[in-house]
Amino acid sequence: MVVAHPSVAAYKDTGDNKLARYTDAVCRLCRNEGTKLFLKGSRCFTTKCGIERRRYGPGQHGQNRKKQSEFAIQLREKQKVRQFFGMLEGQFSKYMETATKQKKVPTGLKLLQLCETRLDNIVHRSGMAPSRAQARQMILHGHILVDGKKVAIASYNLKPNQVVSIKEKSQKFVKDMLANSPVAGTTTSWLKVDQENLTVSIINQPSREDLDPTIKEALIVEYYSR
Repeated sequence: MVVAHPSVAAYKDTGDNKLARYTDAVCRLCRNEGTKLFLKGSRCFTTKCGIERRRYGPGQHGQNRKKQSEFAIQLREKQKVRQFFGMLEGQFSKYMETATKQKKVPTGLKLLQLCETRLDNIVHRSGMAPSRAQARQMILHGHILVDGKKVAIASYNLKPNQVVSIKEKSQKFVKDMLANSPVAGTTTSWLKVDQENLTVSIINQPSREDLDPTIKEALIVEYYSR
């Protein structure tokens, strides 16, 4: 009998091939990577955060991990970024394939740009949703508009000058979330956020200086280049 790895078994296909949900405790993912992935919204900014309470890996042998090999370091970096943006392996691999084919931008940077310009990530970064999981739920439920038209695909990649807004009937509850969002009010040079009118748009593609400096995209490129 073949037993699936816990991290694989924890993902549940919703049946429509648009979204698969991770059904296990998400704090395990942060502890496994040894860093905050901000998967639980406001809770990640409090002392209740799982990695704040237990700064070691999950499981029986979480505190006794040995030195990692070069391959393991590359794998962990790939897993960290994939889980940070809430993607399954198939989607992440497609982004990597797209990034590899183009020649204008370094492969690692293009990969991160594709991840950052996803609709669910933009909704979260604007402060309209406390987490990317909440942003995906809002998108699938039809609360999000792009250039005035409903888009129910969380992985939709936005282009500069496209405007993301909230459906009129949904604006009240979004404003309530915005008032309590831990990321509300943060400034990002490549995004234009209008919290009063609940709109956000991409000014231009993010440069490497605009992105998380702790991400080591070169390790991810090396992992897929094996």
